[in-house]
Amino acid sequence: MANTKENILMVALRLFSINGYEAVSVSQIAGELGMTKGALYKHYKNKRDIFNSIFEYVCQLDIERSQKTGVPEKEFSEIPESFSKVLPKNLKEYMSAQFSYWSEDEIACNFRKMLSLEQYKTLEMSNLYQKVLTNGPLDYIENLLREMIKGKENIVCSPEQMAVEIYAPFYLLLSISDATPQKKEREKIKDRYEKYIDNFFRRYSLLSD
Repeated sequence: MANTKENILMVALRLFSINGYEAVSVSQIAGELGMTKGALYKHYKNKRDIFNSIFEYVCQLDIERSQKTGVPEKEFSEIPESFSKVLPKNLKEYMSAQFSYWSEDEIACNFRKMLSLEQYKTLEMSNLYQKVLTNGPLDYIENLLREMIKGKENIVCSPEQMAVEIYAPFYLLLSISDATPQKKEREKIKDRYEKYIDNFFRRYSLLSD
């Protein structure tokens, strides 16, 4: 069973995903857990501390997926040399791992739902939504592809367009998966994306048979 700190994070994030971060109070979180506010404050200083811990967890898991699939852990501006070493198969594996994570992991799913609710309420949450779920991933993929296709004269499409080709279906099918309660159907959606991404790399002759 998860320890108390982890239980607090899970319950808080579930409430955030339903009602939004701003609408949930520490009292509500404590009440849902059957503890007093004082007991909760022994683990986290305030609601923001809870949020920061959730975000740190999400970021740490992203780093671990990056390490496992062989893609850079940081942005292009920080470690440009690492982007030139990424192979197509690495990016393919990373995108597949990302889809599994954002569609299956409870914390990831609830974090996305919370950001979707909060992006219209504050500039901070709007910027975070863009960084984590839209412009951030799109820019990351674009930079990987730019390095990947250097010197390939047979590819006339821009890395910007190619990045959209990879990420637009990712985001669309992720949204469809959110609204699909049956596990088998969600697995079909995941398989659909994996087949799409495989066809993408083969269409641009970036993967060998």
